[in-house]
Amino acid sequence: MERSFTHCLVLAIFLGLFALEATAGASFNYGDAMEKSLMFFEAQRSGKLPVNQRVKWRGDSGLRDGLLQGVDLVGGYYDAGDHVKFGLPMAFTVTMLSWGAIDYRKEITGLNQMGDTLAAIKWGTDYFIKAHTEPDVLWGQVGDGDSDHYCWERAEDMTTPRNAYKLDPNHPGSDLAGETAAAMAAASMAFKLYNSSYSSLLLAHGKQLFSFADRFRGQYDDSIQCARQYYTSSGYSDELLWAAAWLFRATGDEYYLKYVVDNAVSMGGTGWAVKEFSWDNKYAGVQILLSKVLMEGRGGAYASTLKKYQAKADFFACACLQKNDGYNVPLTPGGLVYLHEWNNMQYASSAAFLLAVYSDYLSAENAVLKCPDAQVQPYELLNFAKSQADYILGKNPKSMSYLVGYGQKYPVHAHHRGSSIASVAVLHSTVGCVEGFESWYHRPEANPNVIYGGLVGGPDKNDGFSDDRSNYEQTEPTLSGGAPLVGLFSKLQSLIGTSGSYGKEKPAPNTSDVPVEFIHFITNTWTIGRTTYYRHKVIIKNKSQKPITDLKLAIENLSGTLWGLNPCQEKNTYELPQWMKVLQPGSQSSFVYVQGGPQAKVSVLSYH
Repeated sequence: MERSFTHCLVLAIFLGLFALEATAGASFNYGDAMEKSLMFFEAQRSGKLPVNQRVKWRGDSGLRDGLLQGVDLVGGYYDAGDHVKFGLPMAFTVTMLSWGAIDYRKEITGLNQMGDTLAAIKWGTDYFIKAHTEPDVLWGQVGDGDSDHYCWERAEDMTTPRNAYKLDPNHPGSDLAGETAAAMAAASMAFKLYNSSYSSLLLAHGKQLFSFADRFRGQYDDSIQCARQYYTSSGYSDELLWAAAWLFRATGDEYYLKYVVDNAVSMGGTGWAVKEFSWDNKYAGVQILLSKVLMEGRGGAYASTLKKYQAKADFFACACLQKNDGYNVPLTPGGLVYLHEWNNMQYASSAAFLLAVYSDYLSAENAVLKCPDAQVQPYELLNFAKSQADYILGKNPKSMSYLVGYGQKYPVHAHHRGSSIASVAVLHSTVGCVEGFESWYHRPEANPNVIYGGLVGGPDKNDGFSDDRSNYEQTEPTLSGGAPLVGLFSKLQSLIGTSGSYGKEKPAPNTSDVPVEFIHFITNTWTIGRTTYYRHKVIIKNKSQKPITDLKLAIENLSGTLWGLNPCQEKNTYELPQWMKVLQPGSQSSFVYVQGGPQAKVSVLSYH
């Protein structure tokens, strides 16, 4: 009987994955979406930008952060469309990026994106190392929302105060210190195969931060009160459990496993049944991490408590799948997870990632999810994750991609200062605090800089969406929303990558195999009447070791005039001029076009 059940289970999983692949093939280029998601983090960088920075409309900024306090706090990430460096969502972002890099290392490597993924993680962890100046001191924020939101200006022009705020034994913040400890522990695992000394350094910081968070308890927004209006903490117990769970995964030290067991009841780990996973609420993440420990047979004497953790993990998964005896996660009519009016899309992306990894954990142990309303196969969790990813990328009532720069139709008025003002490379004069509002914030035209990969807040509970720069609840992209997408998209792409089928019409090549790199610039801008025009220059570079011939490009969203390429008979298709039949290794060509609104999307159709 047991053998028969196992055979049926394996068959069901196989059929489920077959069904998933069949539908995925006619869907989206998740590899392209993943690459764009990583570019968003480059656009959010604070500090001295590296020479290999791909987002060219950004420049150096925040180079004096921490100076008044006598500490180097240059670096890290701006949180969203503003220029505050909020520690709690930034740390959660690094944890989620790292989780994706750990669990989907093979998938990300297969897409040739591990270098950029680790770079995104390291931009955060390098900053956390600077901010953790003493074992019991963590600088948790630079800038404050009130003064920052008073101005609309580029990061490169910042005139707002850059006050820095710290946690110490007299000003505790167990939630922020705990989340940063989790980020360091997870990042240490992500780097272990690539940079063992850096991995060890991150782990040492993680252990110290956890000790600090646990010994000096308190909510961070009681110590950094100016964060309260923007990222209010609901408590720190979940972050302490979260940090311990990650430290156990990174070290295997039973001390941390005993910690989550001993504090399971008092800190709510086995008591809180939740429907949300986010920068503020980590319980579902803790519960799924510990379910993995249990299913792998590493629970030992703690197995009975770990089973209680898994019961709560199952509650979350069943609630997402609408099979939880009525206690389900709210969905829009179009099928999107809907929990909050402000920036709801981040909760959908986090839930999707979490169910994707839980699907993997269940599959690895030939286990099923037992919900109150049904017994659920692991592939059904992955189908749910895919439904959220597909909604994000355009399978929704608006047929709108909520990932900026992906697809034919996406928000062009993102609530984002740097994206909405002409780049310092184009407009060299300073844009003042008030001038930014008058000249750029209120203009009806599209943002001059496309913030590729920014996941905006998304639609309302009825799938309605207004692409308006002032509608920050729906049009502002955030770090914490984009971070889960890197792992999620890489997982989904791996399911269809071998078939090479991204869509029914023209299959696009895997971006990791394309030997051509495109570098976009805006070289000039002018306004006629109410329309602003931009002169775009695109450099085509052969990054391979072989000559390229017969290169054909697809150029979408082109509304203006183009020079430097020859049009083909096929719509939106171009080739290099006749005098440049061969693009030698390391050489480059370029073309220019002029249009109003967002830049065109350039991709490779074919080459030899």
